[in-house]
Amino acid sequence: MDDDEDVQMDYSDDTPASNSPRENTEYHPFVNGKPCDKHGNILPDGTPPPPFEYERPIGDWFPFDNRRGFELADLLYRRNQAPADHIKDLLQIWAADLPPDQDPPFMDAKDMYDTIDLSTLGSVPWDSFNVSYDGELPKNRPPEPWMTAKYDVWFRDPREVLHQQLSNQDFAQEMDFAPKRVTDKDGRRRYQDFMSGNWAWRQADLIAQDPNNHDTTFVPTICGSDKTTVSVATGQNEYWPLYMSNGLIHNNVRRAHRNGVTLLGFLAIPKTDREHHDSEEFRRFRRQLFHGSLSYIMQSLKPGMTTPEVVRYADGHYRRTLYGLGPFIGDYPEQVLLACIVQGWCARCTAHRTNLDGAAGRRTHEHTEMAFECMSSKDLWNNYGIVDGILPFTHEFPRADIHELLSPDLLHQIIKGTFKDHLITWIEDYIKDTYPKKEASQILADIDRRIAVVPSFSGLRRFPEGRAYKQWTGDDSKALMKVILPAISGHVPDGMVRALAAFMEFCYIVRRSVLDEDDLVALDDALARYHQEREVFRTLGVVDSFSLPRQHSMVHYRRLIQEFGAPNGLCSSITESKHIKAVKEPWRRSSRFEALMQMLTINERLDKLAAMRVYFRVRGMLANSLFGPLLPVDKLPTPDGPTDEDDDGGDADSVQRKILGEVKLAKKPCRLSSLFDTGYHRLPELIRRFLYEQTTPDPPVSPDNVDLNICPRYVGKVFTYPSAVAEFYAPSDLSGIGGMRRERIRAAPRWRKGPARYDCVFAEADSELPGFRGMHVARVLLFMSLRHENVQYPCALVTWFSAVGDEPDPDTGLWKVVPDLDHSGDRFQAVIHLDCLLRGAHLIGRPEDDEFIPRGMKHTDSLDLFTEFYVNKYADHHSHEIAF
Repeated sequence: MDDDEDVQMDYSDDTPASNSPRENTEYHPFVNGKPCDKHGNILPDGTPPPPFEYERPIGDWFPFDNRRGFELADLLYRRNQAPADHIKDLLQIWAADLPPDQDPPFMDAKDMYDTIDLSTLGSVPWDSFNVSYDGELPKNRPPEPWMTAKYDVWFRDPREVLHQQLSNQDFAQEMDFAPKRVTDKDGRRRYQDFMSGNWAWRQADLIAQDPNNHDTTFVPTICGSDKTTVSVATGQNEYWPLYMSNGLIHNNVRRAHRNGVTLLGFLAIPKTDREHHDSEEFRRFRRQLFHGSLSYIMQSLKPGMTTPEVVRYADGHYRRTLYGLGPFIGDYPEQVLLACIVQGWCARCTAHRTNLDGAAGRRTHEHTEMAFECMSSKDLWNNYGIVDGILPFTHEFPRADIHELLSPDLLHQIIKGTFKDHLITWIEDYIKDTYPKKEASQILADIDRRIAVVPSFSGLRRFPEGRAYKQWTGDDSKALMKVILPAISGHVPDGMVRALAAFMEFCYIVRRSVLDEDDLVALDDALARYHQEREVFRTLGVVDSFSLPRQHSMVHYRRLIQEFGAPNGLCSSITESKHIKAVKEPWRRSSRFEALMQMLTINERLDKLAAMRVYFRVRGMLANSLFGPLLPVDKLPTPDGPTDEDDDGGDADSVQRKILGEVKLAKKPCRLSSLFDTGYHRLPELIRRFLYEQTTPDPPVSPDNVDLNICPRYVGKVFTYPSAVAEFYAPSDLSGIGGMRRERIRAAPRWRKGPARYDCVFAEADSELPGFRGMHVARVLLFMSLRHENVQYPCALVTWFSAVGDEPDPDTGLWKVVPDLDHSGDRFQAVIHLDCLLRGAHLIGRPEDDEFIPRGMKHTDSLDLFTEFYVNKYADHHSHEIAF
């Protein structure tokens, strides 16, 4: 794309071109994102944007002398985070090797820092204000220290932050400039990015009531806050960062580390001693400080919430823009504080804390104000969980109500909360309470061993020793989810297995990146089954009540998906990952003395470097390699090359199409063999049967049963490969911008200098049948290619598995398979074309009669030793979507 060429949105009708021919997109008719000129005059449809005007010509690397200076500063400051003394040493070593009349790009670390500071790109300066207690001081005793302290709050102007985000040319093709309704070819509603939800459309309806607001762009903020500790060992080093994103950028941008989320401020953390920590005065002040700070920080947006202002966007167009407070990301304690409610209650509905899943209405500002007028503080607290005398900060802003803006939180409500803290803990408690101590320890140890012997799989984390559950992070919990069901089956009552299976269905559906109305029906079904099956824990005395806020949050997810799109675009994992770059790493780089000021400076420099990289890239100044001319495309190392055999896969940014599954051999074979050098004595016969199937249109006899004498003979060479690469559309997994994912499937006699690794695959059987009913599972023994009558055949030697029964296992919800055996009791082998393969499959061994796993069993032997397997649809989200 040329420097000044921009993506155009066509508003000539209600259904502009969408991302897929299978989708229809309707944009809001009035708040429609129509471009205007810089004076606010609406442009005719199809008018190209004005070219960006740059202060400096192409090739000017200001504030650096040249590209080397920029790349070095970016490498040392952002990527490597090198300490100042290391930078100084490096530059001195560099200078020692230069002629006397030449200098390195910088004299020392300070020179580099000063150079970065000269840039104005990406710069939104820091500001501050301080807050102090203005209540009545005690008369008969000295005031508490918190009553006389001043609390500094540091922040950036949110309006300027939004302008930086909206004009970031890195996002030009990944923004929605208007609320939209997306439907599939059958008219079913689809929810994905934030602007595809109902909330944005309703806000647009409210905005459009004023005709002066027609042909505008609605920009909702997406904020998040969460306290974080940077060092437990050195004391109470806590910070309270506040982040901001916007609702226009797509969810994948917000989830990625691409500056779609900006550090907006640091909130104050008032503290007192234990004696007064729970005093009514201190708790009230703490809430007032929090809400007053947020209100003050957001004031610069308020005029633009009712009167449009002209803003330039990443695609080059100007648009008349109206702001609004959108969703707020936070874990449950943060939601309690935001909603001004009592711990143990729901921040979204009025259900009583003793029966959270009972009948309830929706909380609103109006409901709270009416309750203030009608009830005493005690009744507010006890009957509605409302804290008297304080309204959320959103009460001061147009069209904003915090109770409807609290976002779903997959990390703390679903993954860490319901799964780890509740279900896994309850299962372990059941085992410990039901069996003698020694027997309980043996059962828990066997669960660990079952997890440890799970075969390797692309993207699957292994636990060689098993794990104790209580110290796990969110990533640990997500990894455990993938393998836990087969591990507990047989060790706990079937009802517990069914409860966990129903929860897993709910979890995997709700974590998808795209959800349609059928998914919401399936979500309701999974939740109903979970609520029914979880009663086993109460029946057996493991728990007394399910009235737990994080469990209760599940009942709101259907509506939240309809309101805000896919929940993974608003999860607190986004802000927690931002903690690392914005808080924890800058703190480690500081001197620890007055660290906050240093952290502000570090964040500003990081923002400038990121903005400079986008600026230089869009101007074509980073197109070529710093180290000389680029190799021709056909000479570049490819992801499939032999040097990448350790790569399990990941996103596939280069793939623009959406396909169910496609498998290709690695670019280079590992050897050229004769048929008799492969180690598989039946391979010559199997290749002949394979060629019979390939060369005979509609063969009347199965290749396995045909007379070998009528099969083509093959005496040529066989190219063998250590792996193949599958590419498929999987937007809910780690994938490229277009939702394509790549994974490596291995058939290697030695893997990482250890035992062999022969992966399993899904093979297409009947495309007319849904899910796993239309597929087979095979294990690949050899990837190869051969040439017959001038036709190249990429193929694989496999062993087959057959399904046990016509339905998945009723408890785990997983299909079970057994190896196909020939007349001699060996696993049945066949050669198949690679076109039959969809992608990798993950099998988990099922012990016979739920026996214990022997000590010393290795995961590399699992596929050989077990005689029955579960087909693990929870290996990743794509497996869950196809192996049902």
